[in-house]
Parts: sequence; structure tokens; C-alpha cells
Amino acid sequence: MVSPLAAAKAYAAAQSQGLSSLGGGKAAEAGGFGDMVKSAMNEVMSTTKHAETQIAQQVAGKADLVDVVTAISAAETSLETVMAVRDQVISAYQEIMRMPI
Repeated sequence: MVSPLAAAKAYAAAQSQGLSSLGGGKAAEAGGFGDMVKSAMNEVMSTTKHAETQIAQQVAGKADLVDVVTAISAAETSLETVMAVRDQVISAYQEIMRMPI
């Protein structure tokens, strides 16, 4: 189960990334929930690839350690956000499946 702290972090990260407009606004105009999830996954992948690039450049001696740590932290935060959202979606699905017909 998701802890309240993890859920709060996920909500704060979603707010900062502009993913909070589930009911309307940009998400509704862009095509809905599926497009929002797709764009969030693309963001996580690009953040992770950037962190991997920074790590490779640090190993080659071409990047500062601060840049590497910052990139890894950003990738970790975006991954935690996706995992928290996934857990909430699964929890909501399970709750719906338990409802009487």
C-alpha cells in the first residue's frame, strides 16, 4: 500500500509537472487520461536517459558530479511518481472490482 508521504510526494510532483488537470484543461484537450499517462511515461524515460547520459559522461571525466547527482535525483523522483500513480490506479481498480453489481 502507498504511504501517505509517498502519495503526497507524488501529488506534489504531479502538480509541478502540470499533471494535476485530470478533469479538464490541458489533459482534456490533449486527448484524456491515456495521453496524459503516455506523456508522463515519455517524461520518465527522457529523464532516465538523461541521467544515464550524465553517468556515462562522469565515468569518461566529462561531467561534474553535481550534474550527475541532480540528474539521478530527478530520475528517481519521476520514477517514484509513476510508481505511486500506478499503485493508486491499481487500488482504485481493485476497489471498483469489489463493488456489488
